[in-house]
Amino acid sequence: MATHMSRCRTWSRLQRFGIAAYRKYSSGGRYPNVSLSTPLPGIPKPVFASVDGQEKYETKITTLENGLRVASQNKFGQFCTVGILINSGSRHEAKYPSGIAHFLEKLAFSSTAQYGSKDEILLTLEKHGGICDCQTSRDTTMYAVSAEVKGLDTVVSLLSDAVLQPRLLDEEVEMTRMAVRFELEDLNMRPDPEPLLTEMIHAAAYRGNTVGLPRFCPAENVDKIDKNVLHSYLRNYYCPERMVLAGVGVEHEQLVECARKYLDVKPVWGTSSATNVDLSVAQYTGGIVKMEKDMSDVSLGPTPIPELTHIMIGLESCSFLEDDFIPFAVLNMMMGGGGSFSAGGPGKGMFTRLYLNVLNRHHWMYNATAYHHSYEDSGLLCIHASADPRQ
Repeated sequence: MATHMSRCRTWSRLQRFGIAAYRKYSSGGRYPNVSLSTPLPGIPKPVFASVDGQEKYETKITTLENGLRVASQNKFGQFCTVGILINSGSRHEAKYPSGIAHFLEKLAFSSTAQYGSKDEILLTLEKHGGICDCQTSRDTTMYAVSAEVKGLDTVVSLLSDAVLQPRLLDEEVEMTRMAVRFELEDLNMRPDPEPLLTEMIHAAAYRGNTVGLPRFCPAENVDKIDKNVLHSYLRNYYCPERMVLAGVGVEHEQLVECARKYLDVKPVWGTSSATNVDLSVAQYTGGIVKMEKDMSDVSLGPTPIPELTHIMIGLESCSFLEDDFIPFAVLNMMMGGGGSFSAGGPGKGMFTRLYLNVLNRHHWMYNATAYHHSYEDSGLLCIHASADPRQ
């Protein structure tokens, strides 16, 4: 009984303190209306930790005789992630039919000289608790595997085979054509227009050059891309001096040893020499690209997709090699944004500029989101907005 009374008294005190604290800190005069752009008054200047070059997880880089670079960070865990990154993407397709990088992404980890099918590759990885993935962007292609550290030798051997010894069988190319057609159809039918708008904003900003070239294979090129076209492209871009073998959670010397053992091989397309590489620098042109779509026959269940107009505005920013890249990244975070139905606290970006000044003030705004795309020689800062067509 005494304990219960004591708890009640404590709770009563807490309640009184809470109400008093609320009254104290909620009074308008106590807090000045300070903009997010200026420091809070009376706050001491922050003292940041200095970097002494002796970080716990230092990145080590070794360049092999054939030009291949090996980079690693040892994080000391049971699992590691190893990938081959290639300086090759849709921006390098000026002399080829657009869509080769898209095809190669879909063909990744199919049959190779060592493995008869994708299933064999997945079974091999399963023994080491591993998974694989391939992703292409406008300027980079990445083949990656995550698996147990003790399977590193197998992982690098498999990656080398997938990148340098793919069979590219006729039936695999045909299956890829079907997959690409399906993806293009899905892109045009999906209610989320963001991937399509990103394509359009790049096409408008860099009309017909480098990062303005299509990231997805145009429908008219699907039947034009075959084994010969792929080999011609691979011969120019999949060469050691344009590759990096990167690993996280691995011993650097062990990774270098595996690279020497498995990646110094002759590719299936013959001697690899970067003789016909596109070295064009991104030329910002600016422009407008429009598209009208009828979504009246597309519905996910009983509720029809709302009829909206989507606009993306882009401004030229900078490359990720310039000093201004960091301020642009900060600006992108400050702009933030999202959909009008997002829920959550500050972690969801509810107090970013686009929320406070756009979504919270205009009830008819459906979405407002900032994006920053940065490349080796240029960049784009974009804002995507959605609203009723009448607005």
